[in-house]
Amino acid sequence: MVFFHLILTDTCNLCCSYCRGKIHSGDVEWCGRDVEIDTALPPDLSIDLDDLYTFIERDPDACITFYGGEPLMRSDLITEIMDHAPPCRFMIQTNGLLLKDLEPRHIRRFETILVSIDGPPPVTDRHRGAGTYQRVMENCAYLESAGFTGELIARMTVGEDVDIHDAVTFLHRNRDHSFRALHWQMDAEFAGDAGTRSFHRWLNESYNPGIRRLIHDWVGMMAGGEGVARWYPFLQPMQDLLACRDSWLRCGAGYANYTIMTDGHIGPCPVMIGMKEYYAGHIRDANPLSLPVVEVESECTRCPIRGFCGGRCLYSQIVRPWPDEMRLAVCDSVKNLYAGLVEALPLVRRCIAEGRINEGDFSHTRYNGCEIIP
Repeated sequence: MVFFHLILTDTCNLCCSYCRGKIHSGDVEWCGRDVEIDTALPPDLSIDLDDLYTFIERDPDACITFYGGEPLMRSDLITEIMDHAPPCRFMIQTNGLLLKDLEPRHIRRFETILVSIDGPPPVTDRHRGAGTYQRVMENCAYLESAGFTGELIARMTVGEDVDIHDAVTFLHRNRDHSFRALHWQMDAEFAGDAGTRSFHRWLNESYNPGIRRLIHDWVGMMAGGEGVARWYPFLQPMQDLLACRDSWLRCGAGYANYTIMTDGHIGPCPVMIGMKEYYAGHIRDANPLSLPVVEVESECTRCPIRGFCGGRCLYSQIVRPWPDEMRLAVCDSVKNLYAGLVEALPLVRRCIAEGRINEGDFSHTRYNGCEIIP
């Protein structure tokens, strides 16, 4: 089975502070490696859909994740593809504001819906626009009324103004929504904005201690009979620690998870739009089951915890948008996560031995759009 992020449009109806908002900021000065970008890529999906269907049909268990921009800006394409594509699985990553544009019959076909939300209302609205939190909650309620039974994942972005422990705890305990899982990603190593950040201080004083507190809470819920909370940065790594199993890039980029761009070219990651050097083919003539593996040589290949981390991010390994001291700070946060989970491993094994949980409780769909390592 291969997963494909399908880019429907570059257009978005938000201008989040850690995404498009940085494009308009005069404080950001790019310091990363220049990579040749295909500037001819159309802003909207411009392919013969029959080519897409023929390509997908070659994989009997393919999964399409609708992606953007904001993919629901092209809800017409979503419904057309869902109605006419060969049998396959469907997911979507969305900001959640336009979910009501989809009919219940389409909503019910999604295996996973990832909705961007950053925590409590003040945090979400500060970064994504006033009133966004409430609008997202209303649309998530629509999913339930439409009969959605798949996995609804809150996909958080966290930066220096976020207390990771409080934000995760809020979304997990808040009963105003039906999120069954949480994932968070740090606002780091994408915009080349290291010079404007207080990143080191936040990591050391807030984020890393917050992760340790969350791990303590996570295992405490297991011991207290609440089961295994589906917090993805803990869920998959702990499953692999229990099985003594290493992992490649945990998002699957470049070997299990690829991206179909608006002109039909195939890339290894939805962030690597138009990076021609790393194209893996075109849907017109590629076989989804034999796409080339895309990887790079970096210090990650020599890291003692590579089997845990997987390399974190293919894009940042290639582009290197932060100076080394900032990159190493991100690596230190992964080492903190690793140390915390390894420390918790005996307690998790005890919960399994006592029958409070079982190893099957950690099962999930891999490569579902969660990068796993924040």
